[in-house]
This record gives sequence, structure tokens and C-alpha cells, in this order.
Amino acid sequence: MNDLDERKKKILKAIIQTYLETGEPVGSRTISKYTDLNLSSATIRNEMSDLEDLGYIVQPHTSAGRIPSDAGYRLYVDELMREKEKEVSEIKEMMIEKTDRMEKVLKQVVKILASNTNYATMITGPSYHHNKVKFIQLSKLNEAQLLAVIVVEGNLVKNQIVTLDEPIDDEQILKLNLLLNTQLNGLTIEEISLGMITKLKEQAGVHSGVVSTVLDAVAKAISPEEEDVPVYTSGANNIFRYPELADSSKASELISAFEEKRALVNMIRDTVSDSEESTGIQVYIGNESPISTMKDCSVVTASYDLGGGMKGTIGIIGPKRMDYENVVDNLKTLKGQLDNIFKKP
Repeated sequence: MNDLDERKKKILKAIIQTYLETGEPVGSRTISKYTDLNLSSATIRNEMSDLEDLGYIVQPHTSAGRIPSDAGYRLYVDELMREKEKEVSEIKEMMIEKTDRMEKVLKQVVKILASNTNYATMITGPSYHHNKVKFIQLSKLNEAQLLAVIVVEGNLVKNQIVTLDEPIDDEQILKLNLLLNTQLNGLTIEEISLGMITKLKEQAGVHSGVVSTVLDAVAKAISPEEEDVPVYTSGANNIFRYPELADSSKASELISAFEEKRALVNMIRDTVSDSEESTGIQVYIGNESPISTMKDCSVVTASYDLGGGMKGTIGIIGPKRMDYENVVDNLKTLKGQLDNIFKKP
């Protein structure tokens, strides 16, 4: 949009966004209501006339409003892509820095918790729940592949290679970008219905197969993957402090479950989904434990919420005669500290 002044850019953007929403030609009166230019309809008509002369919008028939031309779409999307590429780059840098910081903090927290309680402790890195699509960017890698960059709630960036069954040109990629972003932005996986998918495929026409593949990639990107949740543990040797757990076979099973971590991930998933009470704390005593090797123990967990759909769990494993008051106090304190640390910009 380098050949346009700021006023024309804003008017062109408003025309395109309004047309994408309504599918109807856009008049000057409509633009005067939805822009921050504070211009009269007459002034906007003059600017729209200039945009038409420049080939960015067209008038489908006399006395109708304007709709974007291919050139108008191209300018709009090129500008959008520049903005989003910058945003994606900034998000990636921020998330790399934040992830590194988070890992260090969580490893330190789990050690302090084991020291303060004299029990075995664990903590998970946050996983994403009910992610919403923020932006999808398709770009051509080669004649046979597209790169789908999917930004979801919490500013998580996922890259997915999409293999093409048929060739696709830049204009078709442009239209797919517009179609996907218009229909999917702000939706969770649960809100993307079969009817919506059918409609998207119909609108994509001959490229319905590409849309289907991209939708699969989006679903994969925004669906939570519990097996990828990092789990940090500390204090496994504290188990030997308690005679009722120090039996060689019991201790071996407990430490094995603790180190294998898959069972912990399954317990964590259940804990996060069940912890709806105000404290976010769950207590499992003996047979209530979802892990069979922990039937002689008590397990106390607390969920922490970093916002944007990001949740994690802190857990303490000890004997049934554990000091519950001390454990709950420690969990409440750490839960609050984690919320505060990672919600800060």
C-alpha cells in the first residue's frame, strides 16, 4: 500500500473487511460509520472514486457500492501478511524466552516444594486447553507443499507442512488465506462444526481438498496433546523417610511410576479437568488415587492458570499421614506465585 496515503489505506481496508463480513457492495455511508476518520460521505465518495481509478475497487453496477478488485485484495493481504509475519516473529521470540524462563522457575519450584514438605513433588509445564485460532498464514514452500503457520490463544505458534495433491498458484493461496481467517478466527476446536467445514469446502471449490488438509492441520495444532506436557519431579528419595512406604517393593513401584511420568501425565489431565472449585486443590487418599501404585499414599494436587487457556498442575505425593495443612498451605502459596510470575508481561 506504499502508493496510498493513510486515509486511502484505511478506507480500502474498511471496504474489504466490510465486504468480507457481508458479501454485499459497500457504500460511502457504511464506511463513514465504521472508520475513525470522521469524514463526510461526500469526502469518502471522492476517496473511493480515486481508489476505483487506481484499480483497487470496482463498482459492480450503477448506483451500487464498491467491492474489492483482485488488486485490492492483493494489497490488503500483502499488508496483512507483513503485519502478521512481524507479529509471529515477535511472538516466537517472546515464547522462546518465556519457555526458557518457565522451565528454570518450575525446576526450582519443585525442589523448594520437596524441601519444604519432605515429600515427593512434581509440577507440569502449562498445557493448552480450548485453544482459539488467532491467525492462519498459508505460504508456498514448493510446488508440492504449503507451510501453514497457525497462531492460537496464548500466542502459541504451530507450524504444519501441508502436502498438496494438486498445484496451486499465489492468487488461490491468497483467497484460501482470506477464506480460512474470515471463517475460523476466534473459534475453538469445539466450535468448528461439520456444517462449517462443509461450507468452507464448498467455498473453496476445486481446492476443497486443500482446505480439508489445512483443517486437519488446524485441528492438530489447537487440540491439547497431553503426552507432550513436560513434568518436573523432585524428592523421590523422601519416600524412604516413611516406614509404611519404605518397603523395597512399594518404594520401587512408587519411584518407577514417578520417574516414568506417563501415569503422572494421565493423573494431571484428570486433575486439571476436575479442579473447578475455587481453591483448585484436589486431595486423593489411598484408593482414591488414579494411579494404582500410589494406593498406599496420599496425592494432593493444585492447578495453576496462566490465562489464555494455559493450565498446569503442582502435585505432592506422601504417606496417608502427611501433614495436610502444611501441604495445602504450600500449594496455595506456590499456585499464587506461579499465577503472578507468568501473568506479568
